[in-house]
Amino acid sequence: MNPYEINNMIIDDDFAVEEYVTADFTYKSKNYSITFKKADLEIMNKWVFENGTSLPADLPDNIIESLREDVKKRI
Repeated sequence: MNPYEINNMIIDDDFAVEEYVTADFTYKSKNYSITFKKADLEIMNKWVFENGTSLPADLPDNIIESLREDVKKRI
C-alpha cells in the first residue's frame, strides 16, 4: 500500500510543444501537486499547498519514483 493517495490526475494532450501529466495527491496529511513530462515522466515541478499558498515541495526519492510508476500505469 502506498503512503500517499492520488486524488486527481490531469493529462494535458493539447499542448503544441510537449504534453504533461499533473497528479494531485495527499501525503502525510498535506496536499501536493507534481507535474511530469508525459513523454519520459521527467519532473517539471512539484508543490505543497500550505496555509493558502503553494510552496516548492521536498519529497523523498522513493515517493517520487512510486508516483512516477502509478502515473505511468494510469496513462
